[in-house]
Order: sequence, then C-alpha cells, then structure tokens
Amino acid sequence: MSRAAVPAYVGQDFSTCPPGHRFNLYFAAWNAQWLLDKDEAKAAALRQVLRMPPDAADLLKQLGNRQVRLAQALPAAHCCVIDALCSAPFATGLGLEHPIENGFSFLSPYGLPYLAGSGVKGVLRRAAEELRDEGQPGIDNALIDALFGPENTLTARRGALTCWDVLPQFDAMTLEIMTPHQGHYLQGSDSPHDAGQPIPITFLALPVGSRFRFVLQFEPSLVPPACRAAGADWQPLLRRIVQQAFDWLGFGAKTAVGYGAMGEDPAARARRDREFAAQSQSAREAAHLARLALMTPDEAEWDRAKPLIDQFTADLAAERQRNNYEAGQGGFDDKRSAFMKLALGLHSKEARLAAARVLHEAYKFTGWPGKKERKQQVKQSLFQLDGLAP
Repeated sequence: MSRAAVPAYVGQDFSTCPPGHRFNLYFAAWNAQWLLDKDEAKAAALRQVLRMPPDAADLLKQLGNRQVRLAQALPAAHCCVIDALCSAPFATGLGLEHPIENGFSFLSPYGLPYLAGSGVKGVLRRAAEELRDEGQPGIDNALIDALFGPENTLTARRGALTCWDVLPQFDAMTLEIMTPHQGHYLQGSDSPHDAGQPIPITFLALPVGSRFRFVLQFEPSLVPPACRAAGADWQPLLRRIVQQAFDWLGFGAKTAVGYGAMGEDPAARARRDREFAAQSQSAREAAHLARLALMTPDEAEWDRAKPLIDQFTADLAAERQRNNYEAGQGGFDDKRSAFMKLALGLHSKEARLAAARVLHEAYKFTGWPGKKERKQQVKQSLFQLDGLAP
C-alpha cells in the first residue's frame, strides 16, 4: 500500500489538509522500500490531492475576501479589478520539482493553488507588445515601459503597474493527461519511429469554470513625465491589454494547446462595480462629515448651499437656452420661488450674496412680477439678501 514519506507518529490521514500539502508534503505514492509505486499508484495518489476540505475551502474564501478589502482600500483611480471565468482547464507550475515530474504552484504556507503576480505581469506585457505590433492607438514602447518597466538593464526601473497574486476560487481540483509520443527517441534509447508506445502522464489542473480575480494596482508617481498624459487614462488601455491576453494568450502553463483560456465574467464585474461604488460613496460621505466637523457654522452652511446655488444657476442657463420663457409656464417660476425661500433662510453672508446674485440675474431675464404688491415683496426680499434692508 502506498504511503506518505513521513514519520510513523505523524499518521497517514491527511484528508483535512489543503491540496498543496497533500501534494508536496504528504504525497502518498511511496512503497515499503521508499520507491515510487507504479503509474497506477501515482494516479491514485494524485486523486487524493483533488478534494478541497471544508477548512481549506473556507481559508481560500477568506483569503479572497481579504484581497477584496485591500483593493477597496485603494483609491479607485489606482486600482483595476477584473473577474474572470476559466473556459479551459488551468495548470501552472508544471516545471516545479516533484516525484511525478510534473509540479503545481501552491501558495505557501496555505497549500492553495495560485497564479503568481509576476506571471500575470509577464503575460500582460506580452499582450501589450502584440497590440503595439498591431498598431493599436495609445499603446507604444513608452507606455509599455511606463506600465511594466523597461527591459533594458541599463535603464532598469520599476513600472507603475503591480499585479497581485491571483487566488482562484474553485470547488475541487481535477486531473488532466498528456500523452507524449516518441518517448523512446526523446529519452535517447532508440531512433524515431511510429511504432513506439505512448505513455500517458497525469498532472493536476483546475477545472473549467474556476473563478479568477485579477487585481492590478497603478502608482502614478512611477510614470515618467513624458507618459503622464497616457498614464492618466490607464484603465481603458489596461483593460484592452487584458482582453488581448484573454483572447489570444491565456494564463499559466500549456497555453499553446488551450490550457488557461479565460474571459471576463460580466455578472461579477457588474456586482463588483456596485460594491465599489457603494464603498466609494461611503468613503466620500465619511470624508465630507470629517471636513464639516472642522468648519465654522458659516463655512458649513456655504458648503451645503453651494450645490443648490449651482443647480439654480444651471436651471437659469437652461431656461435662457430654450429662449421661450412665459410667466407661469414651464415650471421655472416655481423653481425661482423655491430658491428665493431657501436663500432667505441662509445665515452665511457669503451664501446669501451668492444667492442674491443669481436671483438678480433670474429676474433680469424674466422681468418683475406683474402685480405691484408681489413686485414690491420680491424687491424687498432681494434687498434683504443684498444686506441693504433690515
């Protein structure tokens, strides 16, 4: 019976461990002579790796939530989050050392599959270079060097883009098989011919439908002055680069034969945009309340009144643009009366004078009310706002 290469006192039940620990630390494929068993035993040991125990699944979810909270703490202008769904099996780290000669990338110490941020950045750079070669507007050598850093070692510096490690969300891992031909020739034991016996090789992968969240952080201070204009509009350019990677390159290993193909998840994007909008609104409201706490009463009143004054100024401009004002028609008189009432309730001198200025403009445009009593009442109210009447 195959077993893991651990001391006897540790035991052999690793069913509650994350898959990376069962694959790297407790791989149960050794016989009594501490030799690897036959290929069937290797496959059986790999099948023991696939399951995601509840604790590991919860850990993966919490790590993903932590990334979300960290991304939300960044200014919206400095962070781009893209959710993707895998449309083909995903493999990464196949070149890592392992007894079965096909490794897999697990994040230490958690033992959970991940795609390193450095790998993401390499794929995106290649996608940007392809778009540059195709003549895509806005994507040139200067922009690529600004985002990813120059490749010339004499001018090496950090690029403005930081790619976070990706923690895929999935229910269980899966097994894939590669079947290399001409093994007898490639291993140097015989000349090439078509009568050789292919030997299937089993390796780990993540299944179709696995969810990937790419967090791309942008630091404007690292953009050279010559690229500041392009850097100001970095998110649409970056999304175009990511889409190129989705459409033509893929992520992880064996992308040349279709592995690692994925695309953006529109439902997840809409949900994330709503969450980020709500979080940003909460942050703006908190900052506004903190700013109000430092203001004098007159400053606070001006802060509240200015948007209303600006709105009435815009309403007046729109009425002028229509150029078909008729007294009592179209609703502008009601807006003017409501604004007059609001202005008379202000106490800040700055706010009252600003309101008076736009009301003078409004009555200059519409003319005074026809009734003498109403005209006198309006003029008295304007005198009060101007500070010319008690």
